[in-house]
Amino acid sequence: MASIMDGERQFHIKTVKGEIGRYCILPGDPNRAIAIAEYLDDPVHIAENREYNVYTGKLDGVKVTVCSTGIGGPSTAIAVEELIKCGADTFIRIGTSGGLDLKVYGGDLIIANSAIRSEGTTYEYLPNGYPAVADFDVIEALRDAAKELSTDKNGNRYHIGVVHSKDSFYGEVEPDNSPVGEDIKYRYDSYFKCGCLTSEMECAAVFAVGIARRVRCGAVLTALWNVERSNRGLPDNITYDTTRGIKCAVGAIRRLIKKDGNNE
Repeated sequence: MASIMDGERQFHIKTVKGEIGRYCILPGDPNRAIAIAEYLDDPVHIAENREYNVYTGKLDGVKVTVCSTGIGGPSTAIAVEELIKCGADTFIRIGTSGGLDLKVYGGDLIIANSAIRSEGTTYEYLPNGYPAVADFDVIEALRDAAKELSTDKNGNRYHIGVVHSKDSFYGEVEPDNSPVGEDIKYRYDSYFKCGCLTSEMECAAVFAVGIARRVRCGAVLTALWNVERSNRGLPDNITYDTTRGIKCAVGAIRRLIKKDGNNE
């Protein structure tokens, strides 16, 4: 019986095996995929469909792919699933976030070791109570890359820890406009008290698919600002520059390539 899934190319990202590298960098923004591709040798534009913009090039002679995922868990999970079907097995999400823990300043890098599952996508992959965690080798590679790019200065540090993944951007930044705003604020206060570093929208989905499909996943986020510092009237930085995060992801991929002993 015929199915819309029977085409030669993946249904959403429009790629086939051979076009995708083992290592993938996953920005949310399709335009950021273009900027990341410039860090690769001989990048080739593979496909563009909906929120998915795909490039493949090389780092240290090894094929690496950049694929944007759009905003939120559903589109992100689709990208990871279809990239796996095309041969990928190592993923680094690169994105932006709003800081929660007061030690985080705008411009700091956040390396996620796990994600709070405050969204819906992961419940199609993991049972209730099962954590969405990153792969240790990827965390280690991101940490080592971040060390080289960071200083002990507000807005230029890096942190490793738990992040929060959600489905509603405005639920976080404008909870008083929601009919369930008091519940939202109660939950965020709990995350804050537990030391959650930052809030974003895709890490949990990436990690959950990685766990379910037995592939390696990690994430590095740039804090654009700190929501809690702003709410408390504390000094903070605001940044829109994700260059350091891009360099961290690229540096981590290079380290993983070397550790894995890849030769193409």
